[in-house]
Amino acid sequence: MIGRLIFLLAGIVFGAGLTLCRMIDPAKVLGFLDVGGNWDPSLGATMAGAVAVTAALYGFAGRRGRLPPRPSGIDLTLLAGAAVFGAGWGLAGMCPAPALAVAVFAPRALVFVGGMVLAFLATGMVQRLIRARA
Repeated sequence: MIGRLIFLLAGIVFGAGLTLCRMIDPAKVLGFLDVGGNWDPSLGATMAGAVAVTAALYGFAGRRGRLPPRPSGIDLTLLAGAAVFGAGWGLAGMCPAPALAVAVFAPRALVFVGGMVLAFLATGMVQRLIRARA
């Protein structure tokens, strides 16, 4: 039960952070991605802050022996996924967490989340087919 409350608290903090830095606003996100036009670098500070907090918490978790498993490394699947994620982020102006945060208020975000779920399912099916044929 305590673990679920911690996850709930973490979700509340995460959602508040997304809202405070305006990452739930597609115009703000697209402004950050528009390097050649009217570039808004402020989300870079948000990302830097997130990395700093994550690094500190990983250090704390490491001292307590509670680190998550190490990733397996960089491979073609990771690079392809990163490219597709970036394309979706740029086209929609939102990434998954902010889209989930505003889906109840913005029909456009709800359509985005629906498309994201369909992509999860389709990608899983394709990966299983590839593994079965290998």
